[in-house]
Amino acid sequence: MPPRLVFTVTTDLNYDQRMQRICGSLAQAGYEVLLIGREWPASQPLTPQPYRQQRLRCWCNKGKLFYLEYNLRLLRFLLGQRAAAWCAIDLDTALPVWLRALLAGQPFVYDAHELFTEVPEVVARPQVQRIWRAIEDFIVPRAALVYTVGPALARVFEQRHGRPVAVVRNISRLSAEALLPAPLATPEGGFILYQGALNAGRGLEPLLEAMPQVRGRLVICGEGDLSQELREQAARLGLLQSGQVEFRGYVLPAELRELTRHATVGLNLLENLGLSYYYSLANKFFDYLHAGVPQVVIDFPEYRALNDQYDVADLVPDVQPATLASALNRLLPGGDSARYHQLAENCRQARPLLSWQHEEQQLLRLYAALLPSFIPSVS
Repeated sequence: MPPRLVFTVTTDLNYDQRMQRICGSLAQAGYEVLLIGREWPASQPLTPQPYRQQRLRCWCNKGKLFYLEYNLRLLRFLLGQRAAAWCAIDLDTALPVWLRALLAGQPFVYDAHELFTEVPEVVARPQVQRIWRAIEDFIVPRAALVYTVGPALARVFEQRHGRPVAVVRNISRLSAEALLPAPLATPEGGFILYQGALNAGRGLEPLLEAMPQVRGRLVICGEGDLSQELREQAARLGLLQSGQVEFRGYVLPAELRELTRHATVGLNLLENLGLSYYYSLANKFFDYLHAGVPQVVIDFPEYRALNDQYDVADLVPDVQPATLASALNRLLPGGDSARYHQLAENCRQARPLLSWQHEEQQLLRLYAALLPSFIPSVS
């Protein structure tokens, strides 16, 4: 009987690409996997996956009451489950998962998609931050295995808690479509693409302010806390009426990959509102790279380190509207065509070296060491 692994998130499972990759790789290796997430009122039916999925519906959908309700519902559900190891994704599901692992006398795993205590929504509220720091200080030392998405975040955890933290980078799986040749020049009729959460600190407000000075159309994929405010801002600037900005809402991963292939420029903008953003290594960086799409990226440590090695993006020092307009216009038609082609060609050269096919080997090694009695299959 293969060992069963249970993973918990607060996201809608249809859109959590990192967990789809992690759970898919472990299932393919022979583990029995259950991924538990959140069901929103507008959630679509679950997409088929090679592992079991379960979504929990709550009465409350935001704020402290949501976290309390979700954790209680999660604990109740976990008490009826069995597993060989229990993995919490980020702090917002960690306590019930740790308790269930403790009751079963089995390994507890902590997968930090971000430095939860340093996201802008937490940093802005010192009392809330103190509570989450106390939870982190309690949880991380008690985990049999801790891993995160990038070397810089791993070092922060190691310095805080004096224990080893592994790295499994949030890199896309390289597909056949990603191996298509890079464009020879800036494609006409393309668009600028932002994919990700519409939350504070993502550089979206100044991006909209910059758009009247940008020679291109912006497509925004995702939702978040600022969804309504950003739509209202775009309307005030006349960007919706002119068609220069389009909000697509949530887009399923397969559709998003296809959309990304047709983009001219990708965006990965963050503001330094906390260490989680400053040391981030977002999957969108690799999504754009795999699609052969040059990108405009904030000059933070992880992105600079990769760009120094592969030169697939133009880095910007800040997200001021003038800075963004200048950087985007350089890569759009009428700009620096030679630079555009260089970045696109560098993407084509780098993508075989930066793929989930490589990264998943580290993931499988970590779980093989955690549960050594099981020998995973190798594809």
